[in-house]
Amino acid sequence: MSNSSTPASARLVPEVGLGSVDVVRARLARELPPGALITDRTRLRTYECDGLLLYRVTPALVVLAQDADMIQRAVRACSDARVPFVARGSGTGLSGGALPHADGVLIVTSQLRTIREISPDDQRAVVDPGVINLQVSEATRPGGYYFAPDPSSQQICSVGGNVAENSGGAHCLKYGFTTTHVTSVNMVTPQGDSITLGTRAPDAPGYDLLGTFVGSEGTLGVATEITVRLTRSPESVQTLLAGFRSTDDAGAATSAIIGAGIVPAAIEMMDALAIEAAEAAVACGYPDGAGAVLVVELDGPREEVEHEFAQVQQMCQEHGSFEIRVAADDEDRAAIWRGRKSAFAAVGRISPDYIVQDGVIPRTALAAVLREMNELAERRGVRVANVFHAGDGNLHPLVLFDESIPGQGDTAEEVSGAIIDLCLEHGGSITGEHGVGSDKAHHMPKMFTADDLDTMQLVRCAFDPAGIANPGKIYPTPRLCGERPGKRTEPHPAQLAGQAEVF
Repeated sequence: MSNSSTPASARLVPEVGLGSVDVVRARLARELPPGALITDRTRLRTYECDGLLLYRVTPALVVLAQDADMIQRAVRACSDARVPFVARGSGTGLSGGALPHADGVLIVTSQLRTIREISPDDQRAVVDPGVINLQVSEATRPGGYYFAPDPSSQQICSVGGNVAENSGGAHCLKYGFTTTHVTSVNMVTPQGDSITLGTRAPDAPGYDLLGTFVGSEGTLGVATEITVRLTRSPESVQTLLAGFRSTDDAGAATSAIIGAGIVPAAIEMMDALAIEAAEAAVACGYPDGAGAVLVVELDGPREEVEHEFAQVQQMCQEHGSFEIRVAADDEDRAAIWRGRKSAFAAVGRISPDYIVQDGVIPRTALAAVLREMNELAERRGVRVANVFHAGDGNLHPLVLFDESIPGQGDTAEEVSGAIIDLCLEHGGSITGEHGVGSDKAHHMPKMFTADDLDTMQLVRCAFDPAGIANPGKIYPTPRLCGERPGKRTEPHPAQLAGQAEVF
């Protein structure tokens, strides 16, 4: 990749495409059908960010792919011209993983929404990358199956995005993340070749390239078809809501449940501020005066669930729960989950702006980390709401702020970063299920050595030696030319060019 005198860390950074997007624009205008190519500056701005609204970059070009062939044509055009490309599904990511490149092409897969095959006997389904997560379960539930990974955004997020970010969800405590539920992927490599990773069989021989691709955040290519594993619907499901006076008590109950050898389908925790937001948004009716609530769900064979559910209730009571509600039916269960599922969006009811952070800690450190997090927020004058997957220590603190107050946005970003440092100090990770993206690339050296990062880059170079697949993500490399990702504090380039106004 370079001469021997080049430092190792520099040798292992792939070359970055420096070609002209004008060449790609002209070629795709000839090769793609009308309407598949967006070049209008105003329409391009529609795609300037994913779910992480603080980071915005307008892409140079957008391709609305309607099939795998169009994805391949777009990637080949980029490869031949050495132009960066970024794949995007529904755009619900929270780490800036689908943040466009200012001098590159954004390939949107949200129109590829066909479930191509459902095979109950094989417990498999074959889907397009733009298929919505929840639609897989809705299509397979009548046959007694469902798709287990369930991000909070499962009503709108795409399976292709789930694969790119190795998304999780409330029930991944028991069933594992997306990587556990994908058996093969058809993909377009950064050179424009169409290949298949994995098989329909449970385990493919040889190197686990499929496992490498899942969670690679679009840096190794674009998925065009995904075979997912279906999970048998459980015989019995039991759900409870337990109110506690403090997060310490709720955390202790969580540790007791897991420590007893019980593996619930989900254990979710919300603190007082998150409860306040959910009540304001959906009037979920959680216990009055609760400093924290746990939503605990068990599933499996009926006798096993009944036995363990009794144990769970007892442990909640022993660790200070002052109110326990047991869902009597599906309607009750939906009511319990309504507050938890709405929590992220609900925070908008109590704060004009917020940052969703994503970090992981050992479950036993829950109480200490939550206390230190609150102390940190109080010192910096912002509030932090917590709603997270307590069972596996996957935190989602929401840092609340008001952008109209000078400096508060910057303070919120500093607190958000300090929370990640806190997770690492307690032996955790910089991300659980949202990915690294643009948001956390600068945190990677805190968790990995230079040799670790070089090794990861070697893998990437094997797929993408030109560095054109979603550059600027995951790795703490210098930014590329064009618009600089980050919180915008200056006029947008479109404003300066007289092409847009801000009201």
